[in-house]
Amino acid sequence: MSDLKTRPTDASVDAFLEAVDDGRKRADARVVVRMMAEITGARGVMWGSSIVGFGSYHYRYASGREGDFLETGFSPRKRALTLYVMAGFSEYEDLLGRLGKHTTGKSCLYVKRLSDIDLEVLRELLERSVAHIREKYPARGA
Repeated sequence: MSDLKTRPTDASVDAFLEAVDDGRKRADARVVVRMMAEITGARGVMWGSSIVGFGSYHYRYASGREGDFLETGFSPRKRALTLYVMAGFSEYEDLLGRLGKHTTGKSCLYVKRLSDIDLEVLRELLERSVAHIREKYPARGA
């Protein structure tokens, strides 16, 4: 069984964000940091070399594979700001329809710039996703 490559590190979130070349993307990332910290009650932590993650949960699949992963997070990638919505999007079509200009992958929400979307809708999407993850994967000992 292979180990998950994306793990929390001791790298500095601030240093990572300061190194983002695009000033607009760097400013957008700071807004997302504040929002995700408020939603999760957790500080941002670097997961791998390019993802800022907030909170974590422990999962175990029927196959026996288990591990820990971030509740939500993002990466200011060159093409788009990538936001990790770990619950996926099947339950959130109502919100996606009101969000604004974006695309999605399995658990990735791609946004060129925050000015293209409704931040209150984004907040609701992230709040609902984090609540879903916490319900599905309750904290150990809770």
